[in-house]
Amino acid sequence: MPRLYVWLTGVRWSVRENEGGNMRKKWVVAGFALAMLGAEIASAAAGSSQSAEPLYPVTPLITEKGVDTVYPSVAGDFMVYSTMTLKHAGVVRVSKQSPQSAVREVASMTLNEAIRFGVAVNDGSVGYVSNRLGPVSAWMWRGHGESHVAIVSGNIYRGGVIPYHLNASADGQVWCYDTPFEKLRQNEMLNSYAQSPEFELTGQLWRTYDYDSFRIKAGYKATETGNGNKFDPPSLYIFNRKSGDLTMIPNAFNGAISPDGSRIVFTREVNGNYDLWMQQIDGGELVQLTDSPFGDFEPQWSPDGSKLVFVSNRDAAGSVMRTSIYMLDLASGKVTRLTNAERATDGGPAWMDEHSIVFHSNRDPQKPQTSTSSKWNIWQLKLN
Repeated sequence: MPRLYVWLTGVRWSVRENEGGNMRKKWVVAGFALAMLGAEIASAAAGSSQSAEPLYPVTPLITEKGVDTVYPSVAGDFMVYSTMTLKHAGVVRVSKQSPQSAVREVASMTLNEAIRFGVAVNDGSVGYVSNRLGPVSAWMWRGHGESHVAIVSGNIYRGGVIPYHLNASADGQVWCYDTPFEKLRQNEMLNSYAQSPEFELTGQLWRTYDYDSFRIKAGYKATETGNGNKFDPPSLYIFNRKSGDLTMIPNAFNGAISPDGSRIVFTREVNGNYDLWMQQIDGGELVQLTDSPFGDFEPQWSPDGSKLVFVSNRDAAGSVMRTSIYMLDLASGKVTRLTNAERATDGGPAWMDEHSIVFHSNRDPQKPQTSTSSKWNIWQLKLN
């Protein structure tokens, strides 16, 4: 029963990391997991034809004891990634050539400050989101000294705009983030921003707008056409630092700005199905890039702007716990699968260079193709 290990791993983590919580809640979680086991086994059987041989060589790149490392971002000579423990959320910048050295963490300025959504910029600057001013807001550390610049100035955040999934062009001139307008979703996101999220959500930020406190552990509802999302869709904001223009695209999130700052690719959810879309930032025609009946999300541009990498569960019948990394050639429309571990949840891909991809995963470093662990690490994949 291949999914039994993954489900019990998830339940075991929940009980261990919430020792001070309500025991009844823990057993309810465990009961839900076991109740859903039959459905998960069926889903696993549907995708059991995956090869145990890796499509491309993968190796662990960042592994920190007791720390989840997720969502790498690369620009210039730098890589930025987010860290998460039970008591701390931070953003770290390292050298792309030597990720274990020259480690700089964006410094906290207030007690219990949470810093998330790290973004690398060519000159070493680091974008991030912080709750240091109360409501969360987006900033850019200049990469040296103690100078921090607000990415969007004025009163934009005082009306309840919550910047999530921060992203930028390589030169740091064009930024984007998404936000909900639904009050229930806003309140949940604000209240949970500084808290350590559920293990799955730490490495699956695309689920921010399509889960609730019940379904996070009890349903793992497949992302498939027809499985509608009961929450209102978020909107995507694009901010040009030179012109000061603030552009909004409705029903869009997971935005990624092209390296030259002219285009944006994003995820749009329609009736339970997630696909990738692209638009010129100056208002050109909207183009649908993928059309899978399951889920495509978390796109990132190649350095030359000709390709995208993204996350999908198209080969796992929509299972949210079995995702892989894919590559889309924009000229031909060809999609290539890059990772194929039997049980892994791969996510957060970024281009280290034209020939290698970094991503995070819950793979077991000792058995990356067949087993999972109870933490997230950053991995590297070589295309050639």
